[in-house]
Amino acid sequence: MTYQDIFEAEAREIDPNQPNRVPEATPAFWLIKLMAVTMGETAADYLAVNLGLGLTATTLFMSMVLVIALWWQFSQRRYVPSAYWAAVVLISIVGTLVTDNLTDNLGVPLIASTLFFMLALAGTFATWFAFEGTLSIHEVFTTRRESFYWLAILFTFALGTAAGDLVAEQFGLGYLATGILFGLIIASHASGYFALKLDGLWAFWLCYIFTRPLGASLGDLLSQPAEYGGLGFGTIPTSLGFLGVIVLTVAAMTFSRGRSR
Repeated sequence: MTYQDIFEAEAREIDPNQPNRVPEATPAFWLIKLMAVTMGETAADYLAVNLGLGLTATTLFMSMVLVIALWWQFSQRRYVPSAYWAAVVLISIVGTLVTDNLTDNLGVPLIASTLFFMLALAGTFATWFAFEGTLSIHEVFTTRRESFYWLAILFTFALGTAAGDLVAEQFGLGYLATGILFGLIIASHASGYFALKLDGLWAFWLCYIFTRPLGASLGDLLSQPAEYGGLGFGTIPTSLGFLGVIVLTVAAMTFSRGRSR
């Protein structure tokens, strides 16, 4: 059976009472998301630079690991924290590596990468809506909807990486100022949602996009040497620290879900 067969079968049998395969946007969700994108930046740097694997080899290897993680996630028929967040962490690393490859290996300007991924994300949303009539994260219960969801996630990570590097490095704001800038942008969207009734769907996706450059700036600030504007903690301690927070939070989520059933 092909993916198209699966999509057509699911379209005939959509049951709105099916469990959602992705999490709700709770405070814990945003905490892990920020930790994941921060770790994605530092882990990608560690694998490609500190281990000496190089961008190309690291990208190929991590892409294969991501495929395995996505297979695990797609095999679930409801939200499972360990499967979902493993996919998010790995897609964060791969999204970072894709942008770094375009910049460092192919010489693509950061502004061109930013515009390309912006258009790719917009195209994903347009196609998703054309097929499904919704972009809701509360109704991801078919393979096709989940495919659109993860493709959008990949482009948000790649876009966030390109935009963050563009502002921090090419525009010369530095990691701390860039982090503050994107943090204020996220705060404005959150305030718009809670105080001004900004549409929840777009508030979610805009915050999702901008947490990527916020996390990347935080990761670079902590891990990069002082001469490059960082605090010099290194990629290993930074990556392991954020990974520890992710593992503990996911474990708590899994335990809590197990007790509530």
